[in-house]
Amino acid sequence: MRPVFAFVFAPAFALAVLSAPAIAAQLLVVTQEGCHYCAAFDAQVAPAYPKTDLARRAPLRRADLHALPADVTFTAPPVFTPTFVLIHDGRELGRIEGYAGDEFFWFLTEKLLDQHSTIID
Repeated sequence: MRPVFAFVFAPAFALAVLSAPAIAAQLLVVTQEGCHYCAAFDAQVAPAYPKTDLARRAPLRRADLHALPADVTFTAPPVFTPTFVLIHDGRELGRIEGYAGDEFFWFLTEKLLDQHSTIID
């Protein structure tokens, strides 16, 4: 015999889990075709990023500079590529403009996420 509470609370629990956003924070990388630094990021960092703790905190999302997502409120439109924008609940929290190599990327991205850890974690 199954407990009665399982029949009462299970549907409510399932609805709450399914309706909650799976990811609150994202790292949006804004690129454009022909960008040498974007290609360097794609070769040096992009394959490893999903396997990191940073990706757990803010998964990578991509956008083209000339087709910015409508669901993101930027503090200012990105101008340079690549631009890495930390987003939480559809609004920009901070950004890194440019790509100076993988070591700088990892350092700056961790610093950016740590600065906003009370919001995104």
